[in-house]
Amino acid sequence: MNSFTIKDLETLSGIKAHTIRIWEQRYALLKPQRTDTNIRYYSNDELKNLLNIALLNKYGYKISHITNMTPQQVKEKILLLSNNEAQLERLITELIQYMVDMDMDLFESVLSKYIAIKGIERCITQVIFPFLNKIGILWQTDNINPTQEHLVTNIIRQKIIVGIENVVPFQGSSKTVLLFMPEGEYHELGLLYVHYVLKSRGIKTVYLGANVPVRDLPSIIAIKKPDYIYTHITSLNMSTGFEKFLNHSNQFLSNQKLVVSGYQAQNYAKAVPANITFKKTMQQVLEFVASLSA
Repeated sequence: MNSFTIKDLETLSGIKAHTIRIWEQRYALLKPQRTDTNIRYYSNDELKNLLNIALLNKYGYKISHITNMTPQQVKEKILLLSNNEAQLERLITELIQYMVDMDMDLFESVLSKYIAIKGIERCITQVIFPFLNKIGILWQTDNINPTQEHLVTNIIRQKIIVGIENVVPFQGSSKTVLLFMPEGEYHELGLLYVHYVLKSRGIKTVYLGANVPVRDLPSIIAIKKPDYIYTHITSLNMSTGFEKFLNHSNQFLSNQKLVVSGYQAQNYAKAVPANITFKKTMQQVLEFVASLSA
């Protein structure tokens, strides 16, 4: 069983820690245990309960009303939410709950059904990315079991790869993009999504995958002659790994156009070499792809 801090509950539910404490005291919705140093911690079941309560509360149900519902009534009310945004949040909440329970059959079922109805690209942008954003902070602080991370990541990875294999470009482009992740970076989902978007727009791709030394790229570039080099970086250490990557890029790729997206690009404030461009939001990534297919 996992244990969660009140900050974890705030991150996942969107309910401020102060409000969670008030709900505990006034309505006894949660019954946290305490460590030897008197710090609250919460169980899987309490996390799942709060996620359901937060969802109903966000979409119009008063907390005093929710406290009078049975768990079954709460689930029924959630299923009745008709607002499109609410339905998407319900799916994300379900994914978090199935991840916590390690119920990968139900986890995959949610994704498969949405893909069948809406397609892989909308599933990624509307469900998978918001889900990953919510749990990403917990992965970085080790509050999510690594086994859970591997299980859900592998399922999502499989879905994206199937989308890449089955994509039918709706237009052509003369541009070529080489995609890779540097040494020490293994979080492949962001780069796979960019690969999917590029390929769906008819842009030629050379996909190298994870853990590729920057010094090995020039020989590949000499053969493939890409117009751009692209990487998506999530977890390289900001003070050492990412700085080292930028220095190596400046050393080995100074004549190449390098585009960098991901968590590290979002949070890097120092000057970078002229040949390197950061894409700090998904919108900027999509605009970059659109410029290649224009």
